[in-house]
Amino acid sequence: MRFVLFCHSLVSCWNHGNAHFLRGIVRELMARGHAVRVLEPADGWSRSNLLADGGPAAVDDFHAAFPGMTSETYSPATLDLEEALDGADVVLVHEWTDPALVARIGRHRARGGRYRLLFHDTHHRVVSKPEEMAALDLSAYDGVLAFGEVLRERYLRLGWTGRAWTWHEAADTALFRPMPGAPEDGDLVWVGNWGDGERTAELHEFLLGPVRDLKLRARVHGVRYPGHALEALKRSGIAYAGWLANHKAPAAFARHRVTVHVPRRPYVEALPGIPTIRVFEALACGIPLVSAPWNDAEGLFRPGADYLVARNGTAMAELLRVLLNEPAMAASIARSGLETIRRRHTCAHRVEELLSVCRTLGVTTGIANTDIATTDIKEGIV
Repeated sequence: MRFVLFCHSLVSCWNHGNAHFLRGIVRELMARGHAVRVLEPADGWSRSNLLADGGPAAVDDFHAAFPGMTSETYSPATLDLEEALDGADVVLVHEWTDPALVARIGRHRARGGRYRLLFHDTHHRVVSKPEEMAALDLSAYDGVLAFGEVLRERYLRLGWTGRAWTWHEAADTALFRPMPGAPEDGDLVWVGNWGDGERTAELHEFLLGPVRDLKLRARVHGVRYPGHALEALKRSGIAYAGWLANHKAPAAFARHRVTVHVPRRPYVEALPGIPTIRVFEALACGIPLVSAPWNDAEGLFRPGADYLVARNGTAMAELLRVLLNEPAMAASIARSGLETIRRRHTCAHRVEELLSVCRTLGVTTGIANTDIATTDIKEGIV
């Protein structure tokens, strides 16, 4: 099969978590013999910030880390859509794609495009900025891939699509895996961005406060940290290490003893069941994880076994203390989380789910891998 993917960026993961998942999906599709063409805007905000932060060397670093994986840049004004879509069997369009191009691709499909066309949503804008999403013209799309059941249901309820499937993110386990024997750099590492005020209070309660109270050796990687955030990290004794390319995160996890998950408020309040991709990635690396409260509404994990849940900052400090002082318990949590990832949440699982959707839409994909469960994919039709 020939896949064409329109994404915000494959090359840049600067404040762009979808690149993590997309790389794993592209890797798996290519490994199965499918042709994959990826297109991204030349002036996308993630790519632009990557170049500003790391220069051309950052792009070279991507190619060195992901040999054989390529992405073509385009300008929406000059993109030859006939050429880009020629011979495609399945086309995926990510929700950060320019709205005019989203509509233009839909019109191409409506005029007789022989491919199947899917819209891929991996963000909370359906609830945080519904007016933006409602303005998208998805009328000619064959359906929506939404990264959570609550999101899938909302697309259907609002009438934005006639068919939708739940397609969670997952870990690229070719990259995210345990690295035993790595030298220890500290107690706790957190890889995440400060953001737009969506979890400022939560970061103080569940990360900065516990680290300060326990006097942990801690390090934070991420971007978009304003001056007051950097000062708060310093007061808590946390080393701020700046942007970290995603392919280097497994080594960071391996050099520390524990990590945390602090979900953004829109996911906690309005989109239950959707974890950040960092949960999948951290568990795939075999590092014990303690999470601030979130509702695993879809039963993706086994809370209390795959990771621990802290109801407040005091509980977070206590659970971190236990994991850091009881190696057997820490090892059990890490082992359980890794088992769940390998059993249910790898990019190989998600490719099987994607191919299942393609078959539902009448695309011949070849023989399914019956050794990989696809029970997570859920379809809704209106």
